[in-house]
Amino acid sequence: AASCFNTVKLQQDGPMARILYFAYLVDKLGCAQEDLALPDSARKVRGLLAHLRTRGGVWEMALTEDKVQVLVNKQFSTPETPISDADVVAIVSNSPG
Repeated sequence: AASCFNTVKLQQDGPMARILYFAYLVDKLGCAQEDLALPDSARKVRGLLAHLRTRGGVWEMALTEDKVQVLVNKQFSTPETPISDADVVAIVSNSPG
């Protein structure tokens, strides 16, 4: 389960945010981590989750704000916490399904 939705890196060669998935999300989404060049719309936690949900299917259902807890650089975040391409973002499920 090492690869994620965007297995081909079409983004720039510059820094990319590291997105880590934990708990049941690893099995549900089929990946444990990915490096992602953040679009302007995903520069806050709320925007990142919305961006990931656009992948549809299980992504859309599993990554709603009420179902996950998000940490940015090992610090618990709010939906308004800013994110940069140099950050490590961990997404942990609140429930087993």
